[in-house]
Amino acid sequence: MTLIQNPIIPGMAPDPSIIRVADDYYIATSTFHWTPGVQIFHSTDLVNWELLTYALTQDEVNLRGTNTPAGIWAPHLSYDSQTHKFWLAYSHMQNMAGREFNADSFAMSADSIQGPWSAPIYLTSIGFDPALFHDEDGKHYLSILEWETRDGYQAPGHIVIAEVDLEHGGIIGNWHRVTTGFTTRGCAEAPQIYHHNDYYYLLIAAGGTGYAHGIEMGRSRQIFGPYEPNPTGEPIITSSPQHLFSLGDPDAGHFERFDPRAPMQKAGHGSLVQTPTGEWYVAHLMSRPLPNRPLNPLGRETALQKMRWTTDGWLQMADGSNLAKLTTPAPRDYSSPKQTHTADIHTDFTAKVVDHHFMTPYHQQTADWVNITEHPEHLRIYGQNSLFSQFNPAIMGTRATALTYTSQTALTFHPTHYSQTAGLGLYYDANNWLYVRLCQADTEDRTVLRILQAKLGKRIDHRVTVDIPDGHVDLKIDYHDGWAQVSYQLPQQAEWSVLEAPIDVNYLSDEGVNGEPGEIGGFTGLFNFIGAVDAYQHISFADFDYYTVKNYETEDLTHE
Repeated sequence: MTLIQNPIIPGMAPDPSIIRVADDYYIATSTFHWTPGVQIFHSTDLVNWELLTYALTQDEVNLRGTNTPAGIWAPHLSYDSQTHKFWLAYSHMQNMAGREFNADSFAMSADSIQGPWSAPIYLTSIGFDPALFHDEDGKHYLSILEWETRDGYQAPGHIVIAEVDLEHGGIIGNWHRVTTGFTTRGCAEAPQIYHHNDYYYLLIAAGGTGYAHGIEMGRSRQIFGPYEPNPTGEPIITSSPQHLFSLGDPDAGHFERFDPRAPMQKAGHGSLVQTPTGEWYVAHLMSRPLPNRPLNPLGRETALQKMRWTTDGWLQMADGSNLAKLTTPAPRDYSSPKQTHTADIHTDFTAKVVDHHFMTPYHQQTADWVNITEHPEHLRIYGQNSLFSQFNPAIMGTRATALTYTSQTALTFHPTHYSQTAGLGLYYDANNWLYVRLCQADTEDRTVLRILQAKLGKRIDHRVTVDIPDGHVDLKIDYHDGWAQVSYQLPQQAEWSVLEAPIDVNYLSDEGVNGEPGEIGGFTGLFNFIGAVDAYQHISFADFDYYTVKNYETEDLTHE
């Protein structure tokens, strides 16, 4: 039997929404404060996945000033077989202060998964995690979490369903409150409707997007319910199968459920797909922690579990358990001998377009600050705000996809002011990053290399410096289980030189950033980046020769 190795999409790829159209599978995932918004991945076999495109590429949303982990949440892909249109619903989470969670939800359509997508139509501000369902009678329905703000009421709220107007926006008729969850885990969210045989099935996420996360199921003969819960009273997929009662508990962390022996944590928030041969799978989020520590630098990744329907019409994992696994059976017709991952990145900037793996926090990539044609075979980045900025940092980042890897670049940079810098780094958000950069010496008489760090919003300027006489250097960061080793190589050098001792960067993780006690500080993920800063006149630029990320984890298919 051929087994798929999870995660199928490593690195920041949470809240996966999976669909199949003919012989093609697509998964959309959250992007939070990163642009372009909404990653869309593609596969023809459920085993091998590649980043295909993004949905929000035309300034449809303004993410400047976004606090972690707000932004673009839980996109939902669907396909209307009657109109042959792809639909994408998503929430723009704008505020999380005071646990108010203000989010606007929208929908877009396209004739092709690669767009162009229509202008977003407004759906609702009742909560977050919208999902569309296209019924056989031509009606369309919206399911979403209604966010609860009243004291003494079941938090985080009800799952609600309404008929939706996909031509003009908004809903038709009234919202129908259908459940606050199908188990005692609480924190019901991410509702998705499916029709199978004579039932409407409602898949929801539960337990908070932490160590008690899971996927729950209910069913009804009528789309507005009432929905009966899965008779097991437990999630159908989770990394923490022990019974849990946490109704009304707003904690999304549940650190008490962390299992230091488990390589997969936080399994939950999933969506369902059927293969052409009638096999069923659930795509769901998961995390891989640092060894023996409840810290997840890679954020929430995408995994897959094979499912089956029981004789009494309920969905369960193919092995009969509800414990998410790092391997799952591949489709019966899968014939390729090897699962391949394309998580390694190498670009030498010889193409006339920027590699589509690059993303930027808080604002779009535009020609006024990132350019691939001014200096052929180089990427030119003009310095903008400090990396502490949530508005215009000049960062080109790619998702970290392994717990051991090397990122590397070469650049030429000639600063003329002490606020002008350029280099290579690790980035979680504006308050948390590591930046090895070319800059002026404090005496403003030469160019040097040194490290600047942000930890929970505190600026840490490392004092070790190396002169870079001609402004050109190769830089390398070796990342291993939360530690970063910075090295450099000058043109006349044959070997790499270590800049300073390894730096503890385990805080660059979902649990290590600025969260409340007992809460997850974020749920985005670590990025590698090249970038530049110019808080002087926004006129300096750096030319990057290449950019490489090489992972050192083996992720091949297992054969039995």
